Amino acid sequence: MKNSKKYSEKIEKLYRKLKKKYKKIPEISWEDPVEAMVFAIVSEDRTISESEKIMKRLKKDFVDFNDLRVALREEIIESLKGDKSLAKNTTLALSKALRCVFKRYNTTSLADLTEKGKRDARSELEEIDGISEFVIEYVFLTALEGHAIPLTESMINYLRHNELVHPDANRKDIEGFLSRIILSDDAYEFYYLLRTEARKNPPSKKTKQKTEKKKTGKSGSSKKKTRKKSKKKKTKSKRKSKKKTKTKNKKGRKKKG
Repeated sequence: MKNSKKYSEKIEKLYRKLKKKYKKIPEISWEDPVEAMVFAIVSEDRTISESEKIMKRLKKDFVDFNDLRVALREEIIESLKGDKSLAKNTTLALSKALRCVFKRYNTTSLADLTEKGKRDARSELEEIDGISEFVIEYVFLTALEGHAIPLTESMINYLRHNELVHPDANRKDIEGFLSRIILSDDAYEFYYLLRTEARKNPPSKKTKQKTEKKKTGKSGSSKKKTRKKSKKKKTKSKRKSKKKTKTKNKKGRKKKG
């Protein structure tokens, strides 16, 4: 990422600040990586507390993840509750991912991944249909003891809005950049702190509009200035031409007399 030294100092400063601000970091452990996958799919566009409630309902409403795999979409949507469009998207992702897991391993378990090397385990995760980059990173970090910083859209927006990463950096650039700065042992803590902060202090609509104006303001203002200058030049040239015609008329009249 461009200007990595400058932004690494900002990230380190943010990390120190967030550790003082949010002192309680909940411990997390998954019996099976597939459980981490389901939680990640559910939580990507929801808060952690809301997602934990949904996980409890899913475990209550369905016997196991295999039962969830074969369940009707309407049943899953009803169990998810909340926003219907979001529930539909989550349902599609869950069904697709669980079916892919079953087809690949003949079971709705990803326990085999824990016995493989991290590189192989990650590559197999990436081949599962219906899971996003966030889900891959989350499972890799929390269930496979890998080094990763999962990022939701709100976390990326927070980093960009507060100028903590280069404005031209994409998701992969940011993830790679953060993984180089934050140690493996601190990865989950940093992820949790950043996610909490991004949720509690999202960029407001006004501040978003200001940042957009800043980006387009310079070019817009310069265009206006050039337009004004061109208008002034035109008016000056018109005045000069009028003066010339007046002087010519005067001279012509004098000669006739």
